[in-house]
Amino acid sequence: MKEISTQEVENLLNQKAPVNIIDVREVVEVKTGKIPTAMHIPLGLIEFKMQDLDNSKEYIMVCRSGGRSSKAVKLLENHGYQVINMTGGMLAWNGPTT
Repeated sequence: MKEISTQEVENLLNQKAPVNIIDVREVVEVKTGKIPTAMHIPLGLIEFKMQDLDNSKEYIMVCRSGGRSSKAVKLLENHGYQVINMTGGMLAWNGPTT
């Protein structure tokens, strides 16, 4: 499984690089703040929403601590998507939130 640190994600965002982030936390968790530009798809809905994702793009998966996002990575990898797990999740995120 490919992994990326929170600092690396923040650097990509600061460079205005095209970054596709999916936050797999629950609605109540996302209300406390999410990474700007992140798309919210709760983990329980990933299987049903994956057909809406572009499998030619790479996605960075985010959750609270990295556990649920790693499950999402495994699921999407098994279906041919390019995905990376953000280690530490939002608990380790020091960048801006919306």
